[in-house]
Amino acid sequence: MPLSDFSIRTIKPAEKIQKKSDGDGLQLWVMPLGSKLWRYAYRYNGKQRTLALGSYPEITLANARRKRDEAKTLLASGTDPGQQRKVDKITKALSDAATFDSVAEEYLAKKMREGIAASTVKRLRSQLRLVSPAFGQRPIADITIPEVLAPLQKIDGRGTHETATRTKELCGAIFRFAMATGRRRDDPTQALKNALTNHKVKHRAAILDPAAFGALLRAIDDCDVQPTTKAALKLLALVFSRPGELRNAEWQEFDLEKAIWRIPAGRMKMRREHQIPLSRQALDILKDLQTITGDGKLLFPGNRSYQRPISENTLNAALRRMGYDKDQVTAHGFRGTASTLLNESGRFSPDAIERSLAHQDSDETRRAYIRGAYWNERVAMAQWWADHLDVLREGGKVIEMPKKRK
Repeated sequence: MPLSDFSIRTIKPAEKIQKKSDGDGLQLWVMPLGSKLWRYAYRYNGKQRTLALGSYPEITLANARRKRDEAKTLLASGTDPGQQRKVDKITKALSDAATFDSVAEEYLAKKMREGIAASTVKRLRSQLRLVSPAFGQRPIADITIPEVLAPLQKIDGRGTHETATRTKELCGAIFRFAMATGRRRDDPTQALKNALTNHKVKHRAAILDPAAFGALLRAIDDCDVQPTTKAALKLLALVFSRPGELRNAEWQEFDLEKAIWRIPAGRMKMRREHQIPLSRQALDILKDLQTITGDGKLLFPGNRSYQRPISENTLNAALRRMGYDKDQVTAHGFRGTASTLLNESGRFSPDAIERSLAHQDSDETRRAYIRGAYWNERVAMAQWWADHLDVLREGGKVIEMPKKRK
């Protein structure tokens, strides 16, 4: 006869365990000390087994029957409900231990194995510190959309819209990594698509007028800065690499006889070795620089230690001392100047210019071809560019660029 709440309440404890059946394997065990425990009796692989379902009245009769039916469903699918409970406990324990911070560390470790630059790891850790106090120690499986949104809105509210967006993207990558490793079912950042302020990408300031760039070159020649800083700015104008690639440059990367600078893949944004042809003017700067720093590892060591390069702000600080503000020119902007003026000259193919800038083609087949192509054209372009900068520096006649078609 099935049990009822009334009959359960009226059962008195006895000297031995009383087992009251509700049907279909569900039993209520009344213990000698008075506790009443739900049990589900079943057979699996020919063996009698028992599954604990909780105690009464914490687990009501209706809930006990529901738990029994769930166990019966597992049995019908060939699963031992007792073993499944053990698996669920282990999974929950792992999930609870998998906090956002711990999964983030796993994600960063994976990216480092894939060759991500140390500077990029440092930037990503800085972004994570912005959200870690809010949910870093929470199980990643339990973090809700509002929890993610709150710290991002604080960042956004300070006016640092790009940082807020980049941090949201990083969090999304970590949540998706958790999904791929079985510790999260969804990515909550997908629901935040329109929650943050849309920011416009601000390109680094660059001087695009030839005569004005000539004036900048003269200012560099006359500026009162460290000789190594002046050499770095002059060299940057000639090779138009990324500033970080130049300030971390090592003497072993340069073959002055063959006039080549080989930047190793580990220091390149696209994680591929990049070779830069050196003009006569660039070689002259390097030979002069050798008399200052040639005994060490770095071309541009910092003032405090010969083992560390100049800071990332050194070149921009020098430009500010010359009277140029951040909206006029940046060290990175030298790349924009070279790209614009070389393209407007009409003398060189766009692919050769893009290759010189170490830009990656989105087409893998073209990328594989371009990697080894255009070298002779790039050598000629490097020398033409250096000669052209000499003309601009002297304030000579500026070559009129062909007008673009309307």
